[in-house]
Amino acid sequence: MTRDQTPRQASTQITRANTPSPDPNSAATNPRDAREWVKVLARYREPNALRSAFELGLTAGLFLGLWALAWWSLSVSYLLTFAVSCVNAGFLLRLFTIQHDCGHGSFFHIRAISDWVGRVIGVLTLTPYDVWRRTHSEHHSTAGNLGRRGIGDVHTMTVEEYRASSPLARLSYRVYRHPLTLFGFGPGYLFLIQNRVPVGLMKQGRYWLSAMLTNLTILVGLGLIWYFGGVMPLLLIFLPSTLIAATAGLWLFYVQHQFEATEWQEDEDWQLHDSALHGSSHYVLPPVLQWLTANIGIHHVHHLYSRIPFYRLPDVLRDHPVLAASNRLTIRESLRTVRLNLWDEKARQLMSFKQARALYG
Repeated sequence: MTRDQTPRQASTQITRANTPSPDPNSAATNPRDAREWVKVLARYREPNALRSAFELGLTAGLFLGLWALAWWSLSVSYLLTFAVSCVNAGFLLRLFTIQHDCGHGSFFHIRAISDWVGRVIGVLTLTPYDVWRRTHSEHHSTAGNLGRRGIGDVHTMTVEEYRASSPLARLSYRVYRHPLTLFGFGPGYLFLIQNRVPVGLMKQGRYWLSAMLTNLTILVGLGLIWYFGGVMPLLLIFLPSTLIAATAGLWLFYVQHQFEATEWQEDEDWQLHDSALHGSSHYVLPPVLQWLTANIGIHHVHHLYSRIPFYRLPDVLRDHPVLAASNRLTIRESLRTVRLNLWDEKARQLMSFKQARALYG
């Protein structure tokens, strides 16, 4: 993106037709639209079983090792225990992103293996796997569609909807969108309480089974921790690592779609691939954070082709610089997204309550 370009101009640059080239590979290196990118990205979809097993074993091993270290440190210093637990939150977050790949069927060739790995990890992340997989699929199939909001997304109102709402509805929305709600109260509520029942799928037995079996396994695990270690492992190991990982995960989900130049369309104008490419950010993180988050910041590529294993996403950016330059969002820039609350269908961007009031009264 050049200094004179807006984020939307840089994003839409991808879809513009290019001067014909005699290079027979030009369509693969600079496609004209999102659907052509799908054809290009298909070559990255195959997982490597050994690589997947290594990533899973390394992450799970480090997570369990730090859990053991934190437990041992209880006899040394509670402050040390808390510090180790905070570090371990990063590996719990990485386990969640592996669970995420399992849900897309991109981690192993055999779907049953991916599903059972996801279910086991779901106990550690307090997330009923089958419920989450269904709601996350809804998110992928409706992201950016104004007519199909409500499942697996951060609720977003348009300016016109907000202006037409009652004072109580406006207040409720303001409270919901406040950072203290989204990133303070929200993560604990979502993972400790809401995930205990199959929200949005209450009438379907298989999702109740997924939620209840996950809940039962979690209770057994917490009961064993209490039996052998008392309350302190729960307070100083389980809760800190869980809440920090949940907060980081919710923040990542937020910035992946809640940025100024994102894309929303009415149902009749909405197009799956365009929304995936232009409505998802490329969150540029330092190498350590990119590793801990399993490259989930390369979200515009992931949304466009969700069957790509997370460890192959950097290959896409390396091979296709135009994607590496698209929808870039730095950590500093991402902090400003918390002020964006309303989608303006006229200006085609997210804006703050203050901006909307200045423009429309």
